[in-house]
Amino acid sequence: MLAYIPWDVSPIIAQLGPFALRWYGLLFAAGFIIGSFILTHIYKAEKVSPRWVDVITIYMLIGTVLGARLGHVLFYDPDHYLSNPLEILKIWEGGLASHGATLGILLAVWLFARNNKFDYLWVLDRIVIVVATGGMCIRLGNLMNSEIIGKQTDVPWAFKFVRYNEIHNTRGPIPQELHHPTQIYEALFCLLLFVLLYALWNRWKASAPRGFLFGLFVTLLFSFRFLVEFLKENQEGFESTWALAPLNMGQVLSIPLVLVGLAVLFTAGRRPGRPEDAPRDLGLEAQPQKPLPVQMKR
Repeated sequence: MLAYIPWDVSPIIAQLGPFALRWYGLLFAAGFIIGSFILTHIYKAEKVSPRWVDVITIYMLIGTVLGARLGHVLFYDPDHYLSNPLEILKIWEGGLASHGATLGILLAVWLFARNNKFDYLWVLDRIVIVVATGGMCIRLGNLMNSEIIGKQTDVPWAFKFVRYNEIHNTRGPIPQELHHPTQIYEALFCLLLFVLLYALWNRWKASAPRGFLFGLFVTLLFSFRFLVEFLKENQEGFESTWALAPLNMGQVLSIPLVLVGLAVLFTAGRRPGRPEDAPRDLGLEAQPQKPLPVQMKR
């Protein structure tokens, strides 16, 4: 058994002058690339034109980044950002909230479904499969940044984040302490979610109760998030002294999402509309039909 695992990884892959290629950015992009391949496979299997994958990926990318950034601004440090609004644009300095990303994705998918005449829950039931892989990649990115670390522990798989002070420009005993690698816990859970959701979709496909996969994903993901937060260090100082302690902001934000997931899960398939209402190829359907040639009478 190992006493601990030393984590001495630089978050930067390569540096070229002021420009740096970072593991987090690479893994963030990898989540979208992997997801697009998976979603293409899903759409082809259900006879939906794969050209819609490129369209929804753009919606998802914008929704994820804007939602995650605004979520961090509003949920974790509103006073600072409202006093310094230009700081909101400095995404490269860090500060993305997964709960905000979730809300951004929900809005982005709604806009995609409305603008392109897709069924909203049909799209969500399939998009959560690839969101699970994206979540795994992002948590691995957090590991490469030595951020969102767990509380002190003496378990054999504890991590010593050797570069923590160097990366975060802080002083303290963090490098000498052993912590839960909560980033790995969450990444593995997202991988398990992907396997479960893909297996259920592969079994049911179009016959799956409408909204079931989405409800299951949200319920399981944020229930796990609520529990794993007990093993994490607080992300912001106010979380240790605010009125809701010992709960932190991540747990408080997870509760309503779990309730939403349960509501959708237990009413899946009871709403008007059917999964097969999803268009198979709107591009062809939208094209005006050519009039039949008129036969000239002699």
